[in-house]
Amino acid sequence: MLNRSLPEDPMVRNLIKMARKSQLSRRTFLAGAGGGAVALGLAACAADSNLAAPEDMSATDKTLNWSNWPFYIDEDDDGNYPTLVRFQEELGIDVNYMVDYDDNNTYFAKVRDQLALGQDMGADLVCPTEWMVSRWVSLGYVQEFNEANMPNKANVVDSLANPDFDPGRKKSLPWQAGFAGIAYNTEKTGEVKSVEDLWRDDLNGRVVVLSEMRDTMGLLMMANGVDISEDFGADEFTAAIEVLRTQVNKGQVRNVRGNSYTEDLVNEDALAAIAWSGDVTLLNAEEGYEKWKFVFPEAGATIWNDTFVVPIGSPRKANAEALMNYYYQPEIAAEVAAWVNYVTPVKGAYEAALDIDPELAEEQLIFPNDETLSKTKAFRTLDSAEDNEFQAAFQSVVLGA
Repeated sequence: MLNRSLPEDPMVRNLIKMARKSQLSRRTFLAGAGGGAVALGLAACAADSNLAAPEDMSATDKTLNWSNWPFYIDEDDDGNYPTLVRFQEELGIDVNYMVDYDDNNTYFAKVRDQLALGQDMGADLVCPTEWMVSRWVSLGYVQEFNEANMPNKANVVDSLANPDFDPGRKKSLPWQAGFAGIAYNTEKTGEVKSVEDLWRDDLNGRVVVLSEMRDTMGLLMMANGVDISEDFGADEFTAAIEVLRTQVNKGQVRNVRGNSYTEDLVNEDALAAIAWSGDVTLLNAEEGYEKWKFVFPEAGATIWNDTFVVPIGSPRKANAEALMNYYYQPEIAAEVAAWVNYVTPVKGAYEAALDIDPELAEEQLIFPNDETLSKTKAFRTLDSAEDNEFQAAFQSVVLGA
């Protein structure tokens, strides 16, 4: 177990404080990252009980391939990842950090054939959103952890410790959480307070929404008065999808995109968006002022979790477990939170953040209190039939955008 405390040398503390006050160079996208969602076959299938993990070669192969979303780890002005650099130095494991996860469906479409065969897909650690993690777990596409390698796993916050798809977190561990809400350009348009405001005439053709169905449709259903965490049905979903279809067909919505939606905001093709909280904070950090404002819509915001899993074909599971254990140290979790501006799932990170930067610790988009959380809802778990039906309906709109 690593017990690395934050260095007494004030360098790390100062870097964190500077990062929150200065421009950051974080506009690195994977070349050719998807602009829109890709249609995905969603036929239900049962878990393949014959899939077996390969022999773990971690003892002799000190490497690790980590596939993650853009803007999702601390980064310095030289493009290095300070906490990851220290992990490699302390553990002697060489990490290939790949920023190639732009959208849950497109990524799954890329790797599902290898997963289904139990093959090494080129990533030993991946961070899908929790609904996709549920699918991977149910299909037998992930490996069970050796918890002896992960004593810091005990630091997972209680509210995330026992999801219905993975009781006890035997096969998954949260990486970061966040909110989907509304962002708008404060220089180019007036205040946008609700989903309905996105359909204003002055924003015609200047709106981008997320290709993450549960966030975009979650906000639209909430605007219709639906509690997305409860047992809504096809009627409520269809009513909201027709709103989106209308706005796409009339050209109000310019694009439906994955993480690359931020490009539309930066180049001002879009003046408003259904957006993720941490992205907007980072965009403003680059500008040096609040050019884009992130708000919870009047009807509420969605909350989600992106989650570590080890794919079934990885031959380096112990190396992946070492990395998860490292990032579940409260001081490390707080340091990452200072850059990514998402909600950390690690107990003790709030107290560590108080020591690093009290202003950081009071940031509601990173350490939300009960009042903030009361304004959010998590999209309920869908069964296979619902997932197929709702995804197909959403894709039919996306492909027309």
